[in-house]
Amino acid sequence: MDLAEKQAGNVNVLCVGGRLDAYSAAEAEKKIDSLISTGNAKIVLNLDNLEYISSSGLRVFLAQLKKARKQQGDIKLCCMKPNIKEVFDIAGFTQLFNIVGDESEAIAGFSA
Repeated sequence: MDLAEKQAGNVNVLCVGGRLDAYSAAEAEKKIDSLISTGNAKIVLNLDNLEYISSSGLRVFLAQLKKARKQQGDIKLCCMKPNIKEVFDIAGFTQLFNIVGDESEAIAGFSA
């Protein structure tokens, strides 16, 4: 799994690539948790390069979403491939997350 972090104004953008499964879930959880711990819980997860997500990866996203919202933040997902979106649909996660088409739209959603 690849994680690349960048800032877009007051929004943390984390690009997630590769496979998010039981082996890499702890690393992703630690990274997202560290972003939330900075006190700025406005996070965009760019999933453009994510090839696979398991239930362990879904669990990480859900746990971190709850943490972010407790701090008046949110996690927005963007650039989701059809096979990844299907996993979110099946799990019912499309009802929980704000999922948008591209990164700029996700970032702009925090200022609206």
